[in-house]
Amino acid sequence: MTMPVNALSSALQQMQSMAAQAAGSNNTVADQSGAATAGGFASALKASLDKISGDQTTAANESKAFELGSSNVSLNDVMVDGQKANIGFQFGLQVRNKLVSAYNDIMQMQV
Repeated sequence: MTMPVNALSSALQQMQSMAAQAAGSNNTVADQSGAATAGGFASALKASLDKISGDQTTAANESKAFELGSSNVSLNDVMVDGQKANIGFQFGLQVRNKLVSAYNDIMQMQV
């Protein structure tokens, strides 16, 4: 089954606009050729790492406050934030592993 070129280009434009909406801006996700910009990926990766770091810092601070007997920090909050930080760290670790694996695959390609 073949699709007309107009339908394919329309679908491609819709996917690019959805990607731009997901990223939060129309000019940083894709250029006119449809290729993703390097700054978009790097900034998204840095934002993710900063969020993981912030979650870990928050969890550590809440844990310390609970241990010192602060009345405004409950055990539930400490445990939930600790699990959020742990899940974020595990996710970041898996992303790193996939990126290293992809890099190794590319480096082993015959040119």
